[in-house]
Amino acid sequence: MANKYLADHLPETLPSEPMHWAAAWLAAATSDKVQRNPNSMSLVTVGSDGKPSARIVLCKSFEADPGYLVMYTNYQSHKCREMEQNPNVCVLFHWDSMGRQIRIDGTAVQSPAAESDAYFASRDGGSQLGAWGSDQSRPIESHEALIRQIRGRAAEQGVSLAEDHGTRVAEDSAAIARPPHWGGMRIWASSIELWIEGTDRIHDRALWTRKLTRKAEGEFSVTAWTGTRLQP
Repeated sequence: MANKYLADHLPETLPSEPMHWAAAWLAAATSDKVQRNPNSMSLVTVGSDGKPSARIVLCKSFEADPGYLVMYTNYQSHKCREMEQNPNVCVLFHWDSMGRQIRIDGTAVQSPAAESDAYFASRDGGSQLGAWGSDQSRPIESHEALIRQIRGRAAEQGVSLAEDHGTRVAEDSAAIARPPHWGGMRIWASSIELWIEGTDRIHDRALWTRKLTRKAEGEFSVTAWTGTRLQP
């Protein structure tokens, strides 16, 4: 049976749950291994000076209901400092080989600590150590200085490193706790645009919007989606 989510155009009557379509596209891109990191997305934030900045990050969870995605990062990084000042962000997924694109506007909030703890525990030891060892976005004089800093932080955490392997964590090293300055960011979608490449550049494109109302720390109540087909 054909996958309705992978048709060459959206239904004439637009679906009421666009996040489910987006999740299906991401799942297909992942299962088909359409690129090295099919979950990569551009994240755009805006600083207090009004200037936008963009970077590629990885979507580690896409929750169609209630409608948010999760990325993980250093809370002291440039992007997180901007999200703290202005939580309005935009993310963009683009899979050229699939001819599909997703754009989401939303509100960024920190993930619950338990969610961040669980994901951090699933990471390999080197990635865990890197979260302690790198002061993301801050200057450092050289690559060698960064390695020394990471090795020093390992010693502070009581982490054993394999001999003659830079910063590789030894297999018998003690468990590494999640740094308080590192964790997840949930991006709650307030609008989502789905785009399907078409012949002669007659692309299929639609935009859905909804209202977010904060109900608790990091949690929102949401209205139903309203969809509108757009010209390409």
